[in-house]
Amino acid sequence: MIDVWFLTAFILMIWLFLSLLRVILGPTAPDRVVALDTINTLIVALMVILAVAYNQIIYVDVAIVYALLSFVTTLYIAKYLEGGI
Repeated sequence: MIDVWFLTAFILMIWLFLSLLRVILGPTAPDRVVALDTINTLIVALMVILAVAYNQIIYVDVAIVYALLSFVTTLYIAKYLEGGI
């Protein structure tokens, strides 16, 4: 029987690849930035789900740090696209 956590991780990976397709094919820069932010969010969710699946709390700590860094990066890119830098 397939574990529900790994099935959920697989579904998140499918969404991640669809978002990667939007990054590659996105017609405008803001579309690509939103897709990249979606990828970051999916990676954080994937880390938390794998932390539950493997019963390893360290993955949650890594996910928190990654979420903070991706948030700051998204703010920086948004400010750059707006013309503020």
